[in-house]
Amino acid sequence: MAAGSGGLKDATAIVGIGQTPFAKRLPEDERTLACRAVLAALDDSGIAPGEVDALASYTMEETDEVELAKACGFGDLTFFSKVGYGGGGSCATVAHLAAAVATGQASVGVAWRSRKRGSGPRPWTNTAVQLPTPAQWTRPFGLLRPVDEIAMLARRYLHEYGATRNHLFNVALACRNRANQNPDAIMYDRPLTREMYMTSRWISEPLCLFDNCLETDGALACVVVSAERARDCRRKPVYVHSAAQSLPAQHHGMVNYWNDDPLTGPAWTAARHLWKHSDLTPQDVDVAQIYDAFTPLVLLSLEGYGFCGRGEGGAFTEGGALETGGRLPVNTGGGGLSEAYVHGFNLVNEGVKQLRGTSTAQVPGASACLVTAGEGVPTSALLLRS
Repeated sequence: MAAGSGGLKDATAIVGIGQTPFAKRLPEDERTLACRAVLAALDDSGIAPGEVDALASYTMEETDEVELAKACGFGDLTFFSKVGYGGGGSCATVAHLAAAVATGQASVGVAWRSRKRGSGPRPWTNTAVQLPTPAQWTRPFGLLRPVDEIAMLARRYLHEYGATRNHLFNVALACRNRANQNPDAIMYDRPLTREMYMTSRWISEPLCLFDNCLETDGALACVVVSAERARDCRRKPVYVHSAAQSLPAQHHGMVNYWNDDPLTGPAWTAARHLWKHSDLTPQDVDVAQIYDAFTPLVLLSLEGYGFCGRGEGGAFTEGGALETGGRLPVNTGGGGLSEAYVHGFNLVNEGVKQLRGTSTAQVPGASACLVTAGEGVPTSALLLRS
């Protein structure tokens, strides 16, 4: 489908990706990291900075469009957007650019995320700002951090469906095993064992240290153009086949207090839209990059996006299903749990690597990759194909 025809299916492609090193502490400021990732992505695509006319990032991004455009030498911008809800916005940044390019609002889009979470403060520790209304129903009762909120959902999930910590370990292990193959991953040289997992300290029961994502400094970016232009770019195009955003009815971030079923989160709504506008089904997906700020989110997403039935996410992980060669290899760069946590943007870039055939944990013949953003918050997803 040609750009400008009104549809998104395969109308655009990601043609460049870039990233900085990942570390607990990097000396550069966030703007410098952002510029380095963006310029690396443009170099990867073979497109000059002066051709960029569209930008998309997160509302939590500290580097604004004006700073980035001046520092990188962009031309006139005709489209720019920011997506809210932290990790829920990763895939939506690409979706916004795809929509802008497909409808003729822009021709070269750049999405990025730069963050110093490893050496910087946690967002929820700022007591100077007034308690937001949703948090008035959680924080006074002890749910102070995101991990506390997800732990409550995890406890309910384990109780209702008979899942165990062994299933959560399967998720953590799959991500760590892939990070052990990825020299760019923070956990590259640090294997994980079952004993390490089971004896690690609690962060918020039933979630232990290894159920939690990393705290990372780093930046990533990607470049989106029309499918027509993509054919002439430096790298193999990775097409945006389908995209979705989701804010389900009566949603309450992280805890889903007002939903009829708290375990049916935003993934379910995003999935319906994603598959509705796709020629593919979950059975056609060769590899998945599933948002993994916490291990239980992967189980919920496996169900929400249709890879298994309701309550079957735990059992789905058994027998090495998430490992290379398994039913659904996941987070092949290590994910947020073991590569880096940059609000999920590394999952987008890893999806591109898989479909280019350049991943450090390459799935042979991979031609379709699902990438998801944060489950538990208003979210987004991409279905990429080669």
